[in-house]
Amino acid sequence: MASIEFGATLPSIKDIPDFAQKAEVLGYDYLGSGEHMMFHGPVPNSLIGLSVAAGATSKIKLMSTVLLIPLYPPMIVAKMTALLDVASGGRYHMGIGIGGEFPKEFEACGVPVKQRGSRSNEALAVVKKLWTERDAAFDGRYTKFSGITIDPAPVQKPHPPIWVAGRKEPAMMRAATYGDGWLPYMYTPEMLHESVGKISQFGKHAGRDMSKFRHGLFIFASVYPDRDEAREQAARALGRNYAQDFSKIAGRYALYGNPDDCRRRLKEYVDAGARTIMISWACRQQDIESNMKLIAEEVAPAFR
Repeated sequence: MASIEFGATLPSIKDIPDFAQKAEVLGYDYLGSGEHMMFHGPVPNSLIGLSVAAGATSKIKLMSTVLLIPLYPPMIVAKMTALLDVASGGRYHMGIGIGGEFPKEFEACGVPVKQRGSRSNEALAVVKKLWTERDAAFDGRYTKFSGITIDPAPVQKPHPPIWVAGRKEPAMMRAATYGDGWLPYMYTPEMLHESVGKISQFGKHAGRDMSKFRHGLFIFASVYPDRDEAREQAARALGRNYAQDFSKIAGRYALYGNPDDCRRRLKEYVDAGARTIMISWACRQQDIESNMKLIAEEVAPAFR
């Protein structure tokens, strides 16, 4: 079995240095942070959270899980991510999503929600150009410029890895066209297996060499000795985060139960093609650190 990477996502905008250091000591490969401009409760900003984490760590890779790229001018994304890559010594990975589940944040940012897909595609092309070229020029639907150089450029060459998140075929096509990795969420192993095949075909049609493309998974975890309690905690946490009823579907998409249960379920995802597992927390707030420790010490070693 190929070695599997594991990531832990920041659970809060507070105590970031402490959490980041604990994740690094436990051997996680990545630290992730998501974002919204506004949502159903307090929400972080990926680049701010990871910047704080960068200063508190030295080895762990830093992944946006995810940056809502259509809400930013692409030049701003290129500049901020290039600086984060430089400041972290080449540890930044840009995971992106197009959002849309909270239309008011699009309204507040002056971005039509129906344009989020086309804006994201163009932004990815722009960011890659700005990361890799001097005196760059672009003439697109939303972005036009010439003679632009990002200085300093990112440390990683040719550029920081791009992970594309999503669930549907347009996201798979986006990953195959612009991405270095695929990071689906709320997925079953069967869905993941199907997406791996589709992305491979999309990449071939686009003329890309997909041999180094990496398939990942973003999954919520709830680790408790009792399976029913673990599932209940996952449903409760997800319901609170997304302001909807997860009681019937949390068990389908979450990693839950005791460590044996989690290993068995995770093997199904690995067999379906997942090679980078980003864990988010769907347990009681006070149990996040113990869950992180259980995943690192009793689940991840089976896949190393």
